[in-house]
Amino acid sequence: MTRATGRTAIEKIVARHAVGWVGDEPPRAGDAVVLRPRHVMTHDNTSAAIPKFRAIVGEDATVLDRTQLVIAIDHDIQNHTPENLAKYAKIRAFAERNGIDYHPPGRGIAHQVLVEEGYIRPGSLVVASDSHANMYGALGCLGTPVVRTDAAALWASGEMWWTVPPQVRVVLTGTLPPDASGKDVILALCSACDGLALNCCVEFDGPGLISLDIESRLSISNMSTEWGALAALFPCDDVARAWLRSRATNEPGSRWYRDDVERAISGWEHVASDAHASHAREIELDLSSVRPFVAGPNSVRTATPAHTLETKRLRIDKAYLMSCVNARTSDLEAAARVFAGGRRVAEHVRFYLAAASSRVMDDARRSGAWRTLVDAGAIVLPPGCGACIGLGEGTLEAGEVGISATNRNFEGRMGSRDAACYLASPTVVAESAIRGYIAAPCSAERIEANDSVRVVVRKGVHTHARPHQRMLCEGFPRRIGGRALILTQDNINTDAIYPAEATYRDGLSPDEQGAYAMRTYDPFFSEIVRIGDIIVAGHNFGCGSSREQAATALRARGIAMVIATSISQTYQRNAFNNGLIAIESADIMARVRETARDITVSRSVVGPHIEVNFEQGRITTPSGQASFNIPDQVAQELIVAGGLEAWALQRRGTLVIGAAQ
Repeated sequence: MTRATGRTAIEKIVARHAVGWVGDEPPRAGDAVVLRPRHVMTHDNTSAAIPKFRAIVGEDATVLDRTQLVIAIDHDIQNHTPENLAKYAKIRAFAERNGIDYHPPGRGIAHQVLVEEGYIRPGSLVVASDSHANMYGALGCLGTPVVRTDAAALWASGEMWWTVPPQVRVVLTGTLPPDASGKDVILALCSACDGLALNCCVEFDGPGLISLDIESRLSISNMSTEWGALAALFPCDDVARAWLRSRATNEPGSRWYRDDVERAISGWEHVASDAHASHAREIELDLSSVRPFVAGPNSVRTATPAHTLETKRLRIDKAYLMSCVNARTSDLEAAARVFAGGRRVAEHVRFYLAAASSRVMDDARRSGAWRTLVDAGAIVLPPGCGACIGLGEGTLEAGEVGISATNRNFEGRMGSRDAACYLASPTVVAESAIRGYIAAPCSAERIEANDSVRVVVRKGVHTHARPHQRMLCEGFPRRIGGRALILTQDNINTDAIYPAEATYRDGLSPDEQGAYAMRTYDPFFSEIVRIGDIIVAGHNFGCGSSREQAATALRARGIAMVIATSISQTYQRNAFNNGLIAIESADIMARVRETARDITVSRSVVGPHIEVNFEQGRITTPSGQASFNIPDQVAQELIVAGGLEAWALQRRGTLVIGAAQ
């Protein structure tokens, strides 16, 4: 196929940060590239990346470029056990020894800290070992997640491998109603356009942008992760330029130094998408049709108008105003307005409040919003992740129902897998906390519940990578056979594969990690699984967070490989980085379902013996063959090496990639 000459902003930012590119034209969607990001952020998972880094470069080595690194501690900050405090001390010592910017527990959620502290610039590339790195796109920065093994390799080399994803253009028209928010926009997209951004980068455009302030854009880009996107880019338009300039200072050396801010703003014209750039798909959303939504329970893919749920009087036990998606100053002030006039939290509801950062908390105190929320009965938690990831005070107990302004409500994410969790905007959460059941905020401009979200989806032009013939590397397996272990649910997320309660417990042995595998998804998994099994799963396997134990635990449990109808690219990256083969096959589930019993009853079902032929790209099952795409060269090399640590050590200083192999 002839590729379009116009390029997207994302492709231009990739080209700007590419290292050693030898292709005959700039990199496009589908091309494998080596990138040097402006910054790489790690948080509590820094402690797990340190031994990986030392395995690559040696015990006494220092990081290649200290200015590239940022560490901000935010996830388990309520944990004051000697073990966790020792872990934090180890991280701080590593940062001080290497001269790395370090933001301690209590400063705030890492993504918010990076925005506040001026690390995020239009036209730059910033990655983080956390799946919500997409948030940086609100300021015209290509933010995308990596995993902790990637972070260790970045510390050593300053570089990372990436396959440029397809791009989706989202055209926003109309004006967002006063009752609706950026959170409602992304909930509408997750529901009305489910699957249309999976493993893609999203570029927002259109006349409706003018009605979205930066904090709304931060919410939308942040939660594009739950939509399946790998990045979500807003343009550096008048709204973004005004926001950036409002923070600029005349202090040389500051990350907000006015001259540096102006250079970044003016540089956007060189990376803005060409008028004739091609996208894999175009989605048009009329913002005027967006209204306050509630997503759930335990899924972001079903959003119901808050006014509709209000009539059902769904009782809640807990409400949450926190997280990197919805705990900024405007969010707290919006919730405080709902509590105005002396309204209070219902007696049977526990309402938890945590600012996105210490700076946000200070701003809310100055505005009076903080005092309003506390006087109304809010329970204050420190600025950080906490209950959002199922850690610390306030998690959901079995049988409880919660409504939260966070970005995830996966089963078991915020506590017990037997609890129910709904997602909504800060105003809906506040109103629900007051009434004791899910409710829409009171408003004179009430939006009719039966109005549907107006979305138009158009097919685009795929900018495919150059034609290629994939050959198998020496040492890569030609065939793998084993018993299919069928996971019958779609959208199995990393919380389901590996629980939050074990994610930040450093030092667990492979066997201990393996014991946690799939525990949240199916408590009976450990009784069924056998060494050598091949997991067969459905759509969007491994969505959610970037925790790498979701891959290492399966490998430790003896899983030979993973085959799914579609796989989150972040999970697939994690798998290959840790020596676990994970491939997509659109028709594999249909083949194995024909020969498996109890497929609609159990979450894990023993299936037939299958044979995977990597030379032919074919999977043989008793009911016929299924096809798959052979892993690319880098993925094969990672498997042969046993993972990214060994691969980076072998290739340190020699890594050059041209077009996709």
